Amino acid sequence: MAVLSKIRNRSGLLLLAIGFALLAFVVQDLFTKGFNSISKEVGSVNGKDISYEDFRIKVAEVEKGGQNGQPISTLQASNQVWNNEVDIALLSAEFEKLGLRVGKKHIVEIFKADPNIGQNPAFLNAAGKFDEKKFEDYFKSNPEGMTAFKQREENAELRAKYDIYASLIKGAMYVTDAEGKFKYEAENNKVSFDFVTVPFSSIKDSDVKISDEEILAYMKTKEKKFKSEETRELDYVMIQEKPSAEDEAEIKKNVDRLLVPSVTYNKETGKNDTIPGFRSATNIAEFVNSNSDIPYDSSYIAKQDLPAEHADKLFNLAAGEIYGPYMFANYYCISKALGRKASAKAKASHILISWEGTQVPNQKEKRTKEQAKAKAEGLFAQAQANPSSFMMLALTNSDDSSAQQGGDLGYFSPGQMVKPFNDFVFNNPVGKIGLVETEFGYHIINVTDKQDAIRLATIAQKIEPSEATNNKIYTQATQFEMDAATKDFAALAKQMKLTVNPSVRVKAIDESFGAVNNQRQIVKWAFADDTKIGDVKRFEVINMGHIIAKLKKVTEKGLMSVEEARPQVEFILKNKKKAEMIKAKMKGSSLAAIASSNKVTVLNAVDLTIENPAVPGAGYEPKVVGTAFASKAGQVSAPIDGNSGVYVVVTKATTKAPAIQKYTDYINKMKPQAISNAQRFLQALRDDADIVDNRANFY
Repeated sequence: MAVLSKIRNRSGLLLLAIGFALLAFVVQDLFTKGFNSISKEVGSVNGKDISYEDFRIKVAEVEKGGQNGQPISTLQASNQVWNNEVDIALLSAEFEKLGLRVGKKHIVEIFKADPNIGQNPAFLNAAGKFDEKKFEDYFKSNPEGMTAFKQREENAELRAKYDIYASLIKGAMYVTDAEGKFKYEAENNKVSFDFVTVPFSSIKDSDVKISDEEILAYMKTKEKKFKSEETRELDYVMIQEKPSAEDEAEIKKNVDRLLVPSVTYNKETGKNDTIPGFRSATNIAEFVNSNSDIPYDSSYIAKQDLPAEHADKLFNLAAGEIYGPYMFANYYCISKALGRKASAKAKASHILISWEGTQVPNQKEKRTKEQAKAKAEGLFAQAQANPSSFMMLALTNSDDSSAQQGGDLGYFSPGQMVKPFNDFVFNNPVGKIGLVETEFGYHIINVTDKQDAIRLATIAQKIEPSEATNNKIYTQATQFEMDAATKDFAALAKQMKLTVNPSVRVKAIDESFGAVNNQRQIVKWAFADDTKIGDVKRFEVINMGHIIAKLKKVTEKGLMSVEEARPQVEFILKNKKKAEMIKAKMKGSSLAAIASSNKVTVLNAVDLTIENPAVPGAGYEPKVVGTAFASKAGQVSAPIDGNSGVYVVVTKATTKAPAIQKYTDYINKMKPQAISNAQRFLQALRDDADIVDNRANFY
C-alpha cells in the first residue's frame, strides 16, 4: 500500500515524464523523416500548390472507374490525376494572362459534343436535335445531380477555353511567302563542288581523352538537355519460387495414380471402398472436379484450340480412349475422349448493310430500310455471280468493322451470333452465299469453313513448389540477404549460382521495378532517408519469389551525372578534338595539295541542294553544302567541321532556280510542320514550368 501511495503522490511527475518522452519521440521522428512527410500539398506548379486532400479524392474516383474497363493501381490513377492537374494549372495561368472568357454558348457547344449528353435521348427534341431547355430542366428537377452538373460545367468551361487557346496558337502557326520562297530555293537551287574530306575515324578513339571536367562543362552549356530527375540505381537478384524436380515427379505420380482404381478406408462403414480410376469412372464430371485444378468443361473443342504440341493425338482419340500424362503450360494432364461433333464451329464472312435506326456505329452512308434492302439485294447478286469478289465487296460496302478484314468474322460456335445469322451459317454447307435480315441490318453471308470438334475430360494438376521447396528457397534468399550486407554482391551471387540482373534506375514515383510490375515497396525503400548506398534488402514478390536488392547509386535532381552523360557527350567532344587535330594538317593552297598531305583524294559533288545535302560517300552534311553555296567559285574554303569529318571545298558552279510568281505548292508542303508545331504547346509549357512533385511522400 505504501508503494501505491507513493505512485499516486508522484503520478503528476510520471505523466510529465511520459509527456517529455512522447515529445522527444515525435521530434526525433520529424528530424528522421523530414518535414515533407507532414506536408499538406501533393505538389505545386509555378508556385501554386495542389492540395493533397482534393488530389486524393480525385485519385480514388479514377481508381474506382478503372481504365478501358480494366482495374488500375492507385499509383496509375495518381499519374493520370497528376498529369491532368499539372496541365490544368499551366493552362489556367495562360488563360488568365490572355484574359480568356467564355459564355454560355461556348459551354453548351462543349456539352453537345459529349456523346453522353449531346446524343442522350432525354435531352433531344422531336427532330432528334439537342434541346438546351430539356437539358437545364432535367437538372432543375434532379437537385441531387446538380453537384455533378456543376463539376461538368467547370470542365466544359475549361474545355471551351482550351479550344479557343489552341485555335489562337494554331492561327499563329502559319507559313509566309518568304518561307515558301526559301523552301522552293532550298529544293531547286543547286551547287556543284570539289572537296577533300578527312574522316574522324582516321584518328583512333583511344588517342583522344575526354575528362570528366570537359563533359561537365559541355553539359552546363545545355542544361535543359541534360536535366535529370532524382533517381536511385539498384542491382538485384531474383530467386524464383519454382517447383523442384522432386515436386514435378510427385505431381506426375499423383496424376498417374488416377488412371487406376484405388482403395480408400470408409470411416462410416468401417470398410475399404474401391474408387474407380479415370479409365472406368462413370461420373466423369464429378471425377474430374474432385481431382483436377481446372474444372470439367463439357464444351466441344476444335483442333486449333487444343495444345499445339498435343493437338494431333488428342483430336484423333477414339471415344473412351485416354491420352497422357502430358505437360501443358504448368500442368500435368490426362485427357479422355468423350465424343466428336461434326461442324461444331464455323467460319463466315459477311457484308452488313444497315439503315437509320439500327445500332451500328460504322455506317458508311445514311439510308432507309428500303434503300438498304435494295442495295443488299444488288450486292447479293454480285457475290453469287462472282464469289471471288466477296472480299472486295465487303471492304468497300460493309457497315461492320469486319470490313477491314474483307468481312471475315473468324470461327464461332452455335449461339454466338444473332439467331437468323446463326441458323443460316450452321444449316448450310461451306461455299453457300445467302441474304438474311437481323436487328443490325441486311447481311450477305458467305460460309467459308466448318470444323469438327471433340469433347474431352481433362484432369490437370498444377506443378507448384511444395512447402519444403518454398522453405528451401526462403532460406536461400534470407541467407543471401544477410551475407550480401558484408560481402561483394556480384561475387556472392556467382558463388550461390544466382544471376545479378542489369542495374535498374527508378524515380521516386515509379511503381515498376525493371520488368517486375507493382513493386512500389522496393522503390519506396530505395528512396527512404535511412537507406544508404550499399544497403541490401530482401522483398517477397507474390507468385514469383524473392528479390534481393542493393542500392548502388543515388543521383540528386539537377544535371545528370558525368557517368550517365558520357555515352552521348564523349562522342561529340572527341570529334571536336579530332577536328582540331585534322585542321592542323589541312594546309595547302589547293585541294590537290591538301589531299596529298593527308593521303586522301579529291572528290566531287554534283547538283546538291540545301533540302537534300547528302555528300557522295560521306552522308548528310548540311554545313558542307551550305558553305559551298556561300563560297565564291574557285575559292578554297576554310576547313569545315562536318558530321563525319573535316572538309575543304571549292565551289565549281551554283545554279539558281528560275523565278516563279507564286510559292503556293511550297507553302502547302510546310503547313503540316506548322500544324505539328502548334500541337506541342502543352509540352513546351511543361518544359518551362517549375513543377514540384511530392507524391512520393503520400503514395
